Amino acid sequence: MAVPVREHASQHDAVADLPLITESARVTNVTRMDRDRRPEVTAAISRLLDERGLSREYGPVEGREDCERVSSRLARDDYPEVARRVATLTERVERPKPMLTSVRFRTETDVDFLAGQYVGLRYDGTSRAYSLANSPTEDELEICVRRVPGGRLSPQICADLAVGDELTIRGPYGELVLQDHSPRDMVFLATGTGVAPLKSMIEYVFETGRDEYEGDRRDVWLFLGAAWRDDLPYLDAFRRLQRQRENFHFVPCLSREPVLSDWGGETDYVQHALLKHTDPTTVTAGLGEELERWLRESPQSGVEARLDPTNSEVYACGINAMVYSLVTAAERLGIPQSRIESEGFG
Repeated sequence: MAVPVREHASQHDAVADLPLITESARVTNVTRMDRDRRPEVTAAISRLLDERGLSREYGPVEGREDCERVSSRLARDDYPEVARRVATLTERVERPKPMLTSVRFRTETDVDFLAGQYVGLRYDGTSRAYSLANSPTEDELEICVRRVPGGRLSPQICADLAVGDELTIRGPYGELVLQDHSPRDMVFLATGTGVAPLKSMIEYVFETGRDEYEGDRRDVWLFLGAAWRDDLPYLDAFRRLQRQRENFHFVPCLSREPVLSDWGGETDYVQHALLKHTDPTTVTAGLGEELERWLRESPQSGVEARLDPTNSEVYACGINAMVYSLVTAAERLGIPQSRIESEGFG
């Protein structure tokens, strides 16, 4: 049974109806999403050296110092391609853990918000803004945080926050919300934790039956980019939703994962994967040589459906520079600005 939806002229009008509140909240769950992959990294470097016949000269590789040593020596000894791959893997060894954490918390009174909005969160005397990652139909609130080296609050949330800790939230804020219910397909584009508000929207869409319009099913797309597999927030949840809903098409894009594992999916940037999954017969605007090339490329995601930009609305969120690229690609495909909602950070 579909969850009741409050009637408003539009979701944008509804933003003005929500009162700003300040609430105390208690943490109910903390999930560290990434994992320690150092053993995988050293094994991958050892395999790479063995494949190139270099293991005797440059091995063994057992820890961070070995990774740095091998990378430096390969560069000095004129093995640039191998050196680049080892350097990429070494970056993964050196980064702190955890880097990606989801937090759920409960307030004393329910907080009304719209899918896509964010709150101000105060913990240990420091305040930052975080998008809400769960549907407004739930009783709890959820955020997804990536550690920023030297950040004011994200390192504490990722490493120290525990169940039972108290927070203060203020909000909700933000106008990255769903457009009016229509027959158009929905295309969500994100990098990293930029997927948090889009996850809220996607869950709300399916829970409330907004993935249908007057009896016709709307396709819901999610293109999500990151470097490594465990940098993709909610990977398992999105894959589960894809199995459950035939009209949900999930396209994860991982730029660095192939150097570490047998990843066989998309490795291109999100905007390029968007073009690869677009039906070229629906595109009549001039794309330019670079984008035209991606439109001709075959997808590697395993998703057989193709999107029609003439019948789509777009939601994009992530780092500012990436959002600009995503929105530019959508506009070049012929999607008007009036059907593109976007929000950048950083």
